[in-house]
Amino acid sequence: MQIIIGQIIREELRRQGRTNEWLADRIHVHPRTVQKIFVKASIDTQQLLAISQALGVDFFQLYSSVFKGS
Repeated sequence: MQIIIGQIIREELRRQGRTNEWLADRIHVHPRTVQKIFVKASIDTQQLLAISQALGVDFFQLYSSVFKGS
């Protein structure tokens, strides 16, 4: 099972009714960087931690569940 983390982050951001600019401000990047994150299949762990904290979602759990399922 492949996880496209960027798509999942974008879906969560939209579900929460937040903007790209809001997330960019919270994780201290340019809004264009947020757009680039949305198309990534993988992401730096520090950046994923910052996004998880900003959105209040443990995105690492997605990877843990795949590992436990194997």
